[in-house]
Amino acid sequence: MRHFLSRLPLPWLALLLACCLALLAACGGGHHHPAPGAATGNLTVTIGGLPAGVAGAVTLTGPASYSRTLTASTTLTGLAPGAYAVSAASVTQGTGTLAPTPVTQQVQVTAGATASASVTYAAGAPLALVLQEVASGLNAPIFLTAPPGDSRLFILERPGRIRVLQNGSLQATPFLDISTLTTTSGEQGLLSLAFHPLYASNGYFFIYYTNLAGDIVIERRQVSAGNANVADPLSALTILTIAHPTFSTHYGGLLSFGPDGYLYAGTGDGGSAGDPPGNAQNTNVLLGKLLRLDVNASSVAQPYTIPPGNPFAAAGGRPEIWAYGLRNPWRYAFDVPAQLLYIADVGQASWEEVDVRPVGQAGNNYGWNVMEGAQCYNSAGCNQAGLVLPVITYGHDTAGGCSITGGYVYRGVALPELAGQYLYSDYCSGWLRSFSYSNGTASAVTDWGIANVGNILSFGQDGQNELYMLSGTGKVYRIVRK
Repeated sequence: MRHFLSRLPLPWLALLLACCLALLAACGGGHHHPAPGAATGNLTVTIGGLPAGVAGAVTLTGPASYSRTLTASTTLTGLAPGAYAVSAASVTQGTGTLAPTPVTQQVQVTAGATASASVTYAAGAPLALVLQEVASGLNAPIFLTAPPGDSRLFILERPGRIRVLQNGSLQATPFLDISTLTTTSGEQGLLSLAFHPLYASNGYFFIYYTNLAGDIVIERRQVSAGNANVADPLSALTILTIAHPTFSTHYGGLLSFGPDGYLYAGTGDGGSAGDPPGNAQNTNVLLGKLLRLDVNASSVAQPYTIPPGNPFAAAGGRPEIWAYGLRNPWRYAFDVPAQLLYIADVGQASWEEVDVRPVGQAGNNYGWNVMEGAQCYNSAGCNQAGLVLPVITYGHDTAGGCSITGGYVYRGVALPELAGQYLYSDYCSGWLRSFSYSNGTASAVTDWGIANVGNILSFGQDGQNELYMLSGTGKVYRIVRK
């Protein structure tokens, strides 16, 4: 190559050198950024202190509505002269927090020059949780929810009332009172509430309760036209009634709209020890199941239709069934960002469990009464082919408990370190635990040191995705940073 260049005429050599330099500059050769233009400036933002694989959270705003989110060090070019604000947010690493310094700063960008700003992350104090009381004096608060974005809390009392907590005050008039339609015998009562995804425009909500005969009722109601804190007492439309003979236990009880817009309902196996009728494994009955219904065009003539994809829509079982083999799925939860379904199924005598599967996976058999948790039930061996086994189990002992109370995957904003973790408790022990789930495995099981709050009846989630625990003492607690 050197011999070839030495034979080129001097003008050709100069031209070749100029082309190479231009090409190098165009490709960012040497990792140098272009010099600031005469009318614009550059800004180098250095983000330090982050472990490998952890992204920063830095936002730059400036003139003419300029906005840019940065996750790593970079130089921004061609910026309009003026004042730029650099704002940094904490980021999570496991259950810990990396906090930025400074949190906010201003940088002046001038034409023809390169300004600089730096943000340094460092480990903050480990996350600690505490329960903050938000309501008391309730009669068996059994569930809490709210429409997305709504600042109110809708708290269900098991004897049949829905109470509204607004601006920290419990409204005297119930949102709905069906106490004459239900009873609290055994595990009966008003058990859950689900707002329609279009509640803001159609005012529809759905309730799950047991009637005076002990059967399960799923019903649609509507908010009144003149008062957003009171339901229309004449709006009831029965969606589905499920016979629940013989025993007054194992009702399941949760209604929830899935990411697909359909209504899901978790039903118990009908009660008694060991599921003597074999309901959970029988796909011709609706007990011991997760049901999936299309209620978006409900009418008296046709309260629901069967959504496409239900596994027994054509044959082999009841078309309403989405999954089966459940004992008493008191609480389950959809994690929309991860597209996962978590089911906390109450055990028989030895084991409590949490199952996790993709939200779109139909026809799962969760194993009851072949299995209790990850163990064969009432036999030394059992056929586990085709069964979904739990990702988490715990035993009935002093460190465990007696009856799992399932919660939610945290997706709020107040506790970013908790993002993606599933929270759960136990009715008897009252502790608060969480775990992370990825690639089919649960990890980082954490006990948050919560105690002495009574029997945990349920978790709740508000309109901003913050989480609550409801106690048999009649109190509602928000989970907050200590």
